[in-house]
Amino acid sequence: MTQTVLLAEDDRAIRHALERALTLEGYEVNAVADGVEALAQAHRTQPDVLVLDVMMPGIDGLQVCRVLRAEGDRTPILMLTALVETADRIAGLDAGADDYVLKPFDVEEVFARLRALLRRTNGASFDAPKEEEKIPSGQVSVAGLRMDVQARRAWRGERELELTRTEFDLLELLARNAGIVLDHATIYDRIWGYDFGPGSKNLAVYVGYLRRKLDEPGAPALIHTVRGVGYVLRED
Repeated sequence: MTQTVLLAEDDRAIRHALERALTLEGYEVNAVADGVEALAQAHRTQPDVLVLDVMMPGIDGLQVCRVLRAEGDRTPILMLTALVETADRIAGLDAGADDYVLKPFDVEEVFARLRALLRRTNGASFDAPKEEEKIPSGQVSVAGLRMDVQARRAWRGERELELTRTEFDLLELLARNAGIVLDHATIYDRIWGYDFGPGSKNLAVYVGYLRRKLDEPGAPALIHTVRGVGYVLRED
């Protein structure tokens, strides 16, 4: 079945180029130029995924995201942004976005991130592990962290964590492999289905954001950096 993309981008050249590329890739695309129309189309057409430019006149992409999340709409959202500061990208995640791509972008990266979002929406949190690596789904519990995979809810102790789709999937991957150092390439492949290379800061941003939500005063850190290799979840 053809999957539908709602694309909101006020730059006409970028909008037309991306609409054409997505259409050639096999998506059904509904392209609009501002946030007001994006909200109207999201309500009217119920797309499979949204691609939102952050900086749009009137209602910007962040506000569109906030409105949809406040309404309980969990449609995956990919943000397009020219803002390179980590704080700007965190603002998008705070608004409820699932992922982001920095401008100028490679269209293949956009495709990869959309595939990952849609794959997780359709029930696969990450690529299936090899037979000997399979772990029963349902509950994941390690170092005071508890995850209900089916309900997509997570707690540290008694405190429930408010996680985006990508944050949940990343935390689940690390928790299921607790004590095992996962390298950057493996994490990119399992979560995004694509290795964005050594220059990408995407993984570091998500790990930093997870730490902010997980860490508590006086409690041991759970996610640790293994410099030059990757990340591991363990309780020191």
